[in-house]
Formats: sequence, structure tokens, C-alpha cells
Amino acid sequence: MPEIIDRQSAILQDIAHRAMLERGLLPDFPAPVLKELDTIHGPAAAGTDPSIRDMRNLIWCSIDNDSSRDLDQLTYAEKMPNGGIKIFVGIADVDALVKKKSAIDLHAQHNTTSIYTVAKIFPMLPEKLSTDLSSLNPDSDRVSVVFEMTLDENGTLRGSEIHRALVRNHAKLAYNSVAAWFDGTGPMPAGIGTVKGLEENLRLQDSAAQKLKALRQELGALDLETGEIRPRYENGKFNDMEPEKSNRAKDLIEDFMIAANGCSARFLASRKLPSIRRVVRIPKRWDRIVELALEKKFRLPPEPDSKALENFLISAKSADPLRFQDLSLSVIKLLGPGEYVVEIPGAAAEGHFALAVKDYTHTTAPNRRYPDIITHRLLKAALSGAPVPYGNQELDFLAKRCTDKENAAKKVERQVAKSAASMLLEKRIGEKFDAIVTGASNKGTWVRILHPAVEGRLASGYQGVDVGQRIRVQLTYTDVERGFVDFKRVN
Repeated sequence: MPEIIDRQSAILQDIAHRAMLERGLLPDFPAPVLKELDTIHGPAAAGTDPSIRDMRNLIWCSIDNDSSRDLDQLTYAEKMPNGGIKIFVGIADVDALVKKKSAIDLHAQHNTTSIYTVAKIFPMLPEKLSTDLSSLNPDSDRVSVVFEMTLDENGTLRGSEIHRALVRNHAKLAYNSVAAWFDGTGPMPAGIGTVKGLEENLRLQDSAAQKLKALRQELGALDLETGEIRPRYENGKFNDMEPEKSNRAKDLIEDFMIAANGCSARFLASRKLPSIRRVVRIPKRWDRIVELALEKKFRLPPEPDSKALENFLISAKSADPLRFQDLSLSVIKLLGPGEYVVEIPGAAAEGHFALAVKDYTHTTAPNRRYPDIITHRLLKAALSGAPVPYGNQELDFLAKRCTDKENAAKKVERQVAKSAASMLLEKRIGEKFDAIVTGASNKGTWVRILHPAVEGRLASGYQGVDVGQRIRVQLTYTDVERGFVDFKRVN
């Protein structure tokens, strides 16, 4: 068994390494980065800086994936006398250790993101930083950027404040176990019961998150399940591909992070500073989304309307929850990808169609995403009154670079996932599967089979099919090295 595992892992890691290079990404840290890393001996210290508050006494906690080691955010909440809730989001101050134009910064600027493949993670920052010195690890004092947001009883934001602070993570928690506890289907995670007051605080955080989400949905935020495919391992062996599912704990963090990103964008705008925004422009195939809705007896307007689309999604999820993820995946594909753009003070913000927010900038994951480091530098300059660290032309260059490199990273992740899928299916040639069409263009037609959750090319019988259609397919060909999985349509 170990020989099989090692062979699988070695093949996929080699494919991942080559895919990185082919897409213009750097899989390894160069010598100047490693040399500079040796000069960093500890986490950033607050020292005697009066602008850095001491907030270690608050019962901060982190909620992330079970395997996450690069912890970017902590959360906390307080009840307000008028029935509202104040939520606190603490974000790792990576810029305190990674200075602009340093060797580490330039490497991060090249890749712009961590790349998470089935075979291996290629971190944007060296792990000495991202999983240790700049990570908000349990029982460790860390300098952070804190967002304080006051909500009224309905979840409407009534005020916000941004500042730097020294924080301490009192409990490292995981999405799935916290969600099961929220839902009453699992026990309280051990890390909660050992921290006085944390149980009540997480319930309060959950309440605030649900109010935030409900309000965003009223404004037209889309309740989408990405269906992102994750590998599953059993006894150390890769044996399946399955879609990732949302839950209340993931929703809590997502809603808090969206709120913090909005505060960041509005704060920079109020100080007349530029920012890098994340936007999803008008959906690229709204006409097909309208057709999908009609198939389910729901009429959407001829022009893109996020509120109407959200009403359709709510209706569809209620009517057929088991198949909602398939519909959700189709809508995501038809909306098209997001991109980074520069927001100049005084100009109209394009906004994020799927989130129903006009003010949206990436702020909350600086250990693994370069636009967040840029935003932190802008925020800290505004807070301290220092000169703006980036000019508009430089920001425009970086926004385009971040979009291009993020797209390249996703292609690497997909390519390695396809190789893993091909490895999983190579002995099942000739078998038939239920599938959903996930892509249809001049470049080809793509389908995802339902179990295992694998995407491949529809090499035959693709005439007349479109995104969202359910069909029956037969596996005809696999190639692990090239990541090919081919199907043909059958009756």
C-alpha cells in the first residue's frame, strides 16, 4: 500500500510542478527569498506604538478548514445595549513582516496567491511566515488589523472603525464540527468548552451572521453553492472526489469577511485613497440563466437582476434541495469569473453582482492572497497619515497581474484535479454515469458526473446541449499525465 500511495503522490506532485511552470507561476522559493527569511526571527511586535491597542483579553477564536495552518482571521462579538451587536474581525498584519519590494514581497507579487492542488499546496509566502510568524495561531500574540462593526437589530451596519491591535487566538476551531454543533447534529467541539464565555459568544456571532446574510439576500445577494471539488483520502490513499458543501460555520466567516471587506473599501474611499476592488461584471450568459429558470417555471427579467435571480434560487432550493447544487454550479459558470479593478476616489464603484455589494475589496486573507496585502498597506497609510504607498498606474498594473495570475492558479488547480480524476477513473472505461453540462462554447463542451464528482470533456454527442442540462454519458478515455477525461453522450 505505501508504494501505491507514494507513486500516486509522486506522479501528481510532478504534474503540479510542471503545470505551475507552464502557467508562468513559481513553484519554489528562490534563494533571495530564503536568505531574507533567515533574517526574520519572530512575529511582529507591538512595541511601544500607541496606535496598536491591546485586545488580547477578548475571547477571539478562529474557524477554518480542519487542515488549515495559515490562519488569517479571528472573530468576536459583543451585545450592545440597544439590542444590536458589535462584531470584531481581526486580520493578520502580514505587511508588518513582509515589506514592500522586499524579496519575499516580490515573490508574492509574482504568484499573487497560494495555489491549492490535489497533490501539493504552493504557498504564496514561505510557511515559516504563513503558518507561523504571520499566522494567527492559538495561544500566540499577534499584531493585526481589526474591524469593529456595529449592527442594529436588523443587521444593518450603523457604524464601523478600523485600527491595529495586538490579539490572541483562544481557540482554533473547524468549520464542520462547529456547524454540526450549531445545527444540533454534533457535540460541542472540545476547544469551545475550555474557554470561558466562548460558547455564548459563538452563538452571538452566529446570530449576527444570519442577520447580515438575510439583509444581503434582501438586497439581491446570491445564495450559491460553489460545488468546488475536493479530494477525499481514506487511510492515506486518495480514493474519491466530492463537492464541498456550505454550512453555518462557513457562512458565519463568509458573512463577517464580506462585511469587513466592505468597511475596508468605504474607509479608503472616505480618505480619498484608491483601492483594488473585486468585481463580477454583468453575467456573461444571462440569457441561458433565464432559460434555466423557465425550465423550472420561473420567469426572470430579460436584463440581469441579482434580486430576481436570488428569488429564483431560493425558490429552486426549496423545491428541490437535493439538486440545488447542480443548479448553483450552472449559475456560477454562467455568471463568469471575477476580476480585480482599481477604484479611483470619486469614481462610481462597479460592485460585485453575486454579493449584492457595491463596496468590495479583498482584505481578509493576506497570508495567501496578494491583493489583501496591498489593501492593508493602503489602510495602514490612511490610519497613520503616511504617504500613499501606491500610485494609480502601479495599482492598475497590480490589479491586472492579480487577475491574470489568479486565473493561471485556477487553471493549475483544475489541471491537477483532472489528472487526479483521470487516475481515479482509469480502470472504469466503458462505465455509464449521470452528468450535468457545466460548459458549452466553441472551445468544447464539458460535463461533471455526479459520483465521483469529476469533470471531463464531452467528446461525442455534444450537439444541442447547453449548461445546466442533465444527460447520460459513458467514459471513453483517460490520460493521467495530460489530465484528460473524455465522455460520450448515450441515451
